[in-house]
Amino acid sequence: QVQLVVSGGGSVQAGGSLRLSCTAPGFTSNNCGIWWYRQSAGQPREWVSAITTDNSTAYAEAVKGRFAISKENGQDTVFLQMTDLKSEDTAMYECNADGSAYCTRNYLSQGTQVTVSS
Repeated sequence: QVQLVVSGGGSVQAGGSLRLSCTAPGFTSNNCGIWWYRQSAGQPREWVSAITTDNSTAYAEAVKGRFAISKENGQDTVFLQMTDLKSEDTAMYECNADGSAYCTRNYLSQGTQVTVSS
């Protein structure tokens, strides 16, 4: 199994920006996509965004227009650029490899805390 490495979380004021990164060695060659989820205290886990092997992207309605997911080819790293952050974006953000059973079984997710103060 491969551990995903997530970084970039932190504290920011409302309206600010943060960029999360998720490094997943070999995920491109293994035809995996990267899914971002988040979970805030007392709330169910929520899907945020995804990027597939062919670089198709998708976003939850709550973040559409404010978040942008991208892939750094050759580096096996995916970024989640978050702008115009709101207090309701406060959560533990987690990246997961997905797209096949191989991806979900062999990559271990990791999270980073994002706190937005109003």
